[in-house]
Amino acid sequence: MIVADTDVLIDALRGRAPAARAIEDLLRSRRLATTAITRLELGVGAQLATQRSAVTALLATMPVLPLDAEAAAVAARVGASLRTAGKAIPMADLAIAGICLTLDLSLFTRNRRHFERIDGLRLVEAERFG
Repeated sequence: MIVADTDVLIDALRGRAPAARAIEDLLRSRRLATTAITRLELGVGAQLATQRSAVTALLATMPVLPLDAEAAAVAARVGASLRTAGKAIPMADLAIAGICLTLDLSLFTRNRRHFERIDGLRLVEAERFG
């Protein structure tokens, strides 16, 4: 199972290659999930009824993983460590990373700048599926 970050799901909704193609392949093979954090971000960003409908339809095709107590604790430890090192990242990204680390899942994202700071978090790129 691979976890899709918000940015690649937005790319898929907009039909942008190579992420859109990779999302299609992962959905077809039932290897794609996302997080409750991404669900929140997509929901906040969808301004028009047509956008909300597209987001709802896309999210219905995959499991949405929750931020539970264990993932929150992992995210907090990672966040504190990054802040101490002067490399803090946004809370939403920490929560997504905490979920992935706790479940030992890879993250599909274009936001390497933030996520590559996190030790042990595996990142995948769209080109891998092309």
